Amino acid sequence: MNRRFYKWHRILGLIGLVPIICWTVSGLSHPFMSNWFRPYIPEETYQRPTQTELKPQLSLKQVLDQNHIAEFRNYGLIGLKQKTYYQILQKDSTSNYYAATDGNLLPNGDRDYAIYLARYFTQDSVSKIKSATIQKTFDGQYQPINHLLPVWKISFYRPDGMDIYVETTQSRLGTFNNNTRKIMLGVFEQLHTWDFMADWFGDTFRLIFMTGIVTVLFLSLVTGIIIYGLFWNRFKEIAQKRKTKNGHDKRWVHRYHRQLGLIMSVIMLMFFSSAAFHLLVKLRNAGALPDYQQIINSKTIQKDNLHLPIADSLINKQAIVSFRGSTYYQITDVKKNIRYFDVANGVERINGDQDYAAYLSEFYRSGVSSEKAEISPIRQFDHEYGFINKRLPVQKVSYPGDDNWYIETTTAKLATHVEGIDRAEGLSFIFLHKFFWMTWAGKNVRDAVSIVCALSILIVSLLGFAAFLKKS
Repeated sequence: MNRRFYKWHRILGLIGLVPIICWTVSGLSHPFMSNWFRPYIPEETYQRPTQTELKPQLSLKQVLDQNHIAEFRNYGLIGLKQKTYYQILQKDSTSNYYAATDGNLLPNGDRDYAIYLARYFTQDSVSKIKSATIQKTFDGQYQPINHLLPVWKISFYRPDGMDIYVETTQSRLGTFNNNTRKIMLGVFEQLHTWDFMADWFGDTFRLIFMTGIVTVLFLSLVTGIIIYGLFWNRFKEIAQKRKTKNGHDKRWVHRYHRQLGLIMSVIMLMFFSSAAFHLLVKLRNAGALPDYQQIINSKTIQKDNLHLPIADSLINKQAIVSFRGSTYYQITDVKKNIRYFDVANGVERINGDQDYAAYLSEFYRSGVSSEKAEISPIRQFDHEYGFINKRLPVQKVSYPGDDNWYIETTTAKLATHVEGIDRAEGLSFIFLHKFFWMTWAGKNVRDAVSIVCALSILIVSLLGFAAFLKKS
């Protein structure tokens, strides 16, 4: 039985050798990419002008009628080139820009606004633009963790090769990469998340294959611990005989592999178990979510959007939404409160944002409604709704059984869905895999500890391989 354990430990270790090298090496790069070598950018949020500063002269209805737009998806008011424009999201989901003074179309308006935002975030008005392309899918440099789509990718002619990703419909930053970060993202994508496998065989195959490899590594760890226990007396006896004869330790590679492996066994257990749990939950949740889309008929608009019962100095953002048989101006004020005014008469809908969030949650739950839902605004990230979700503010729609749906009402997007198993997986991943249990010591110390642990696991694996070669 002892020999069988030893044999299987070596087989499992050999199977998992290349994956563990890939994961530890790429894991070493993550703190540098996300913390120490993270590129600097002067501005990460855009300060939108108020309606008082924009001074629009034409109403939304006037612009729509002048340009013969019978149906559209949404709109906004933005400032560009010292002028004010209506940003109209067309039925085909492209954005056109019409001057709020005369209603004329601005050619290439969305591209120009994306470049304007990119220059704002970088505070770079000098560097030439290398390229400006709209991106509708995630890739190696703009990964799913960024959440926002579609975005414009603006590339500058600069020594650092800076790329800025902006979401023009919300005037916000998606992410930013310089040359160093691009290299690290490539390393992480290929060696840690194995996205190349998804490109070849599909994401489901990738998740299943990676789960199998993590299981192999977990079994290799277990068999190693069992071997150390079964052979404890034998190892001790050999060491004592060597000391008695003052002999040379010819099996020092094996000894250091066993000792360091035992020391790191708890850390490896944390990494492997949280990784397996993460992959299994992702596999469970695999599949495209429904995409909410609305079409607004311009004939429903009767009330002038420039004369609503709210001061222009408080209006930070305008949009339009339709639900429960009515259409509303969706107004975000300077304190990020979201209010709803009927486009027919301008009457405000009390608790409109909560009602809209409930409506959207029913849509994302495939039409399942519940009067027991509790709705509360979320204005800052926490352990359940973390920074990884990107979107704020959101409404948290809670159903019985701790079934929480986080809705960004300004985009009608589902920010995230958290139920029992998702909550457990999220906590296990951030605490066991990302070392958030070290948060008390500060981010730099936490990252340093995670690097030491990943490096130690890599050394254990390489010592094990060296011991196998020596044995062979």
